[in-house]
Amino acid sequence: MTVGGWNEAAGELNAIVASFDEGEVSVDDLIEKLARATAIIEELEARLSATKSKVEELAPRIARVGEQGD
Repeated sequence: MTVGGWNEAAGELNAIVASFDEGEVSVDDLIEKLARATAIIEELEARLSATKSKVEELAPRIARVGEQGD
């Protein structure tokens, strides 16, 4: 399953949650929507984790550049 961009994925997830809140989900669609919501959440969590790792990798390099400029 592809998730798309961050904003697109978050919007789709919000729409799924809204459909649950509004009682618009039929029993036939429940598992499909839950599976899709789970896939979106897992992908977004993976992206956040990768972003955090990259920031932690780059932060010391940025600090060193700042120290060299002093």
